[in-house]
Amino acid sequence: MFDMMKMMGKMKEVQARMKEAQENLDKITAHGESGGGMVKATVNGKRKLLSIDIDPTLLKADDKIILQDLVVAAVNLASEDADVLAKEELRKSTEGLLPNIPGMDLSGMMG
Repeated sequence: MFDMMKMMGKMKEVQARMKEAQENLDKITAHGESGGGMVKATVNGKRKLLSIDIDPTLLKADDKIILQDLVVAAVNLASEDADVLAKEELRKSTEGLLPNIPGMDLSGMMG
């Protein structure tokens, strides 16, 4: 027979772990590089851009378009890496609490 009280207790534990996981996303950092490392971007697990490092040789007026493209590429790579890390943090936080249901993706609950 289905134990509703037990299920509610599990859901509260899941909520607490999800909140903790969301708070931990600020501490996760991911990095992306483009142009052979000439442009580097760092984002946190919430995909917030934390820093940009640009090689001084790119800081010429003639290279503006190239620089813009390299910055976009580095930020996008860092954001993709942050997404992977955030999903892993969520998986670790809820491990053992929820059944492994194929197709059930809780990553949207991460904010």
